[in-house]
Amino acid sequence: MKCRHLRMGIGFLPLFEAHGVQAAQMVIPPGGREGGPDNRHRGADQWLFVASGRGMAIVEGARRALRPGSLLLIERGERHEIRATGDAPLKTVNFYSPPAYTATGGERPAGRS
Repeated sequence: MKCRHLRMGIGFLPLFEAHGVQAAQMVIPPGGREGGPDNRHRGADQWLFVASGRGMAIVEGARRALRPGSLLLIERGERHEIRATGDAPLKTVNFYSPPAYTATGGERPAGRS
């Protein structure tokens, strides 16, 4: 069993992985953003769950409002950006299948675990 208490500090932090899935936390300050028009995970699907805050996801040009309880699937290869649009940080828990990042947050090459 693996367990970790999430402190949800600003930034991106891979947490742990098992059986081909990786968990990470991401906190974006109000007005901030992660990703952009060229951001994509060539080798992994990303599931993003909003724990708190409000935001906007732009995936392949389509916009989706994000609020607590939102669950978003960004499929491998889709270009995407996540923006914090509220007055508080946007706090998310993300799952990547297969794992997309090293323990220090560097992106892994497509298809590598």
